[in-house]
Amino acid sequence: MHPTHNKLFTEIELQRARLLDTVRHLSKEQLNLSIGGKWSVAQIMSHLITSERLSLQYVQKKIQGIEKVTDTGIWEEVKMVLLKASQRLPGLKFKAPTKIFENTPQFQDVAALELEWSKVREDFKAFLEAFPPHFSKRKIYKHPFAGYLNVKQALVFFREHILHHTPQIKKML
Repeated sequence: MHPTHNKLFTEIELQRARLLDTVRHLSKEQLNLSIGGKWSVAQIMSHLITSERLSLQYVQKKIQGIEKVTDTGIWEEVKMVLLKASQRLPGLKFKAPTKIFENTPQFQDVAALELEWSKVREDFKAFLEAFPPHFSKRKIYKHPFAGYLNVKQALVFFREHILHHTPQIKKML
């Protein structure tokens, strides 16, 4: 695995472990409690998992024609700065893309969430381990708002996405 991808993957794995540790004590009722029409902890975590699963499916498809895909450049770096800022600004909310919303399953307990997220991450790790390093700058990930990005930028987004939703979860606890 490319060293930069490995470092970012390790970071998001640590985030995932910390987040799961934060909610592991919740009962099924607490995990699925929705207050004031807001998403429950289970729905937020399911959203994170679905986002990563659909992203993985997209890059797995896109890599099949990677020779025809162009490299990222300065414009994508600018978009990443804006994307990171948007994820870190408190109170800034985005509507989940319809495809993610429609494909987000319901999980009844933390064990089920953990199992599914582990599977997605194992599959993503396998993808990264097989990913040809000389294609690291290719635009094979499509973010719903930032557009086409490379694999490193996808991993950075996953990190920022978890950072964005963690305060929501902690507030609900």
